[in-house]
Amino acid sequence: MPWSSDTLSGKPADIFTPEGSESASGVVVFLHGYDGVTIRDNPAYTSELNRNRLACVCPHGPECWWTDRVFESFDATLSPIDFLAQQLPEYCLKKWGLEPSRLGVTGIEMGGQGALQLSYRHARKFSIVVAISPKVDFETWYGHGTSLDQIFPDREAARQATAILHIHPLDWPKHQLLLCDPADHYCIDGTITLSSKLSSTGIPFDTDFQSTHGGFGWAYANAMAPRVIEFIAKQLP
Repeated sequence: MPWSSDTLSGKPADIFTPEGSESASGVVVFLHGYDGVTIRDNPAYTSELNRNRLACVCPHGPECWWTDRVFESFDATLSPIDFLAQQLPEYCLKKWGLEPSRLGVTGIEMGGQGALQLSYRHARKFSIVVAISPKVDFETWYGHGTSLDQIFPDREAARQATAILHIHPLDWPKHQLLLCDPADHYCIDGTITLSSKLSSTGIPFDTDFQSTHGGFGWAYANAMAPRVIEFIAKQLP
């Protein structure tokens, strides 16, 4: 089976290696949402990964929000973003012999904004990013019983850590694609706000805020699989 389990510095991850290929042409890093569901054994994404000869790494970070703040349930000393920035390139180089330039980052909801967090804070290392239904304005969920209440002392502290406030006008990922179903009432407002900020800053990016497949959820994410994987594949050097 092309999907397997492995660890990144002791933390679990789902791993995919394309079938019938002597080597992968690149790696897709997929960050899961708050529900912890990765694309392991997902037919839509697996077929696209195989078609484009792309490997995949899906690290597990239960309810960590993929921020630059330490969340002890994930790691007692290292933030999720720092962990990813340090461990992903090393792992991909060791397993597939692929440099960071051959990596593309994507994710859904919590993971969609996490992909943006990673690429905005480490733009030269992670220059290809696709955010699927990203919960950009996650501070709006503060105080509603999610792990954000443990990670941040208040809503303003959460807002200050959002991806939109960490866009560098001179150091940004070269290839960005923002995807959100217009019927997605959880994520569309923050995603549009982010696109406005990118436009006003003069940073190039692509979007699709027109395609609709039932709003937020896997029906939409799966329908966008060809767009996600093809975008990453085409931007690989």
